[in-house]
Amino acid sequence: MQVEVWVFVLSLIGVLIVGGVIGFFLARYLIMKQIEKNPTVTEKQIRAMYEQMGRKPSEKQIRAIMRSANKK
Repeated sequence: MQVEVWVFVLSLIGVLIVGGVIGFFLARYLIMKQIEKNPTVTEKQIRAMYEQMGRKPSEKQIRAIMRSANKK
């Protein structure tokens, strides 16, 4: 049995597109799940950064930074 070249090429392109779309959404789901489990910045880290800069952060400043960091 012989498959025509154009059928093979179209099938190959279709499979690559479908695989790319599935891979994109799978990677996006896994990254979002990982970020929810391990937040990028914590309040303790923000306090440490402010203290390294020689400033005493207020609770309002820390909350504002946390809000902007967690914005989706």
